[in-house]
Amino acid sequence: MGNNNDIQRYTEWDRRHHGLIAVSFLLAAASGLAFFYPAFLPLSYVLGGPTWARILHPFVGVALFGLFFWAAKYLYHHNRITDADRQWLKRLPDVLRNRNEDLPEVGKYNAGQKMLFWSQVYGIAIVFVTGVFMWQPWFAPFFPVGLIRLASLLHALAAFVLIAGLIVHVYAAIWVKGTLRAMTRGTVTQAWAKTHHPGWYRSLSKGTK
Repeated sequence: MGNNNDIQRYTEWDRRHHGLIAVSFLLAAASGLAFFYPAFLPLSYVLGGPTWARILHPFVGVALFGLFFWAAKYLYHHNRITDADRQWLKRLPDVLRNRNEDLPEVGKYNAGQKMLFWSQVYGIAIVFVTGVFMWQPWFAPFFPVGLIRLASLLHALAAFVLIAGLIVHVYAAIWVKGTLRAMTRGTVTQAWAKTHHPGWYRSLSKGTK
C-alpha cells in the first residue's frame, strides 16, 4: 500500500465492466417498464421508441446476462455468506445507526452487499430464462401459452426485485460517504477501509486479497 493514504479497491477494468453492466441494466429496465405499464411508454425511447425497444430489449437482456455473469465468476468467492455475516445482519439496526462497536469483522463486502449480489445472480438468471420463453418470434412459438404466461409473471417479479435492488445499491453508495469514489476513481482512503471493511483492510496489510 505504500505511504499513500489511498488504497485501490477496483481496477480500471473493474470500473469499466461495472459501467457496462449498469448501462445494459438501465436500458433493459427502462424498456421493460415501458412494456409493463402505459404511463412508462416514453421510457421506450431509450432504445429508439416502442418498436425498436420491443426488438432490442431481449438483446440488451442477453448482453446484461453475459456481462454480469462474467463478473460474477470473479466475485462469488468474496460473496459467500458466513456466520459472521449472519451475526452482522442481526446487528443491522446498530449498523444503520453507525454503532460499529463489537460488530463482526467485515471483509471486502458486508452481508448486505452479499445479499444484493445473490439477489442479482438469481434475478438476472430468472429474467434471462423467462425472457427466452417469451422471445417473439424466435423461441416463444415452441412453448405452450400457459408456460409463456407463467414466464411473464416470473419475469416481472424478478425484474421488480432487480430494480428494487438497484435503488438500494445506489442509495447505500451515496449514504456511506466515500463509497462513490471507489467506482469513480477506483480508490478509497485507509480510514474508510478500516471503518467499513476492516477484514479486507487487514488482508491487504498482510499482502492478500
